[in-house]
Amino acid sequence: MSQPIEALAETLKLLSDKTRLTILALLKVQDMCVCDIVTVLEMTQPNVSQHLRKLKICGLVNETRRAQWIYYSLNLEDKHYLHGILEQLPSMKEQLNKLSPECCN
Repeated sequence: MSQPIEALAETLKLLSDKTRLTILALLKVQDMCVCDIVTVLEMTQPNVSQHLRKLKICGLVNETRRAQWIYYSLNLEDKHYLHGILEQLPSMKEQLNKLSPECCN
């Protein structure tokens, strides 16, 4: 099997998890820190961090340090095949509007 197909298969397998798809939908709207993702998903911080770690290893998210916080953003560079998947994800703007501005500021 060729390398690009193996990489794509691994990416698609990673995206078969609804939590990781939800994280991508959130990051499609804006960059976020773990504490905000935890709040929206109503999950534990270690659980969310594990999902983010897997997305980062696969190259789907970037980390950026801002003061003491680490923010996550989508990394779609050279991943044009994901645009169609992201277009199918529901908008998460309503869930993000419920966030308190106190978390990572």
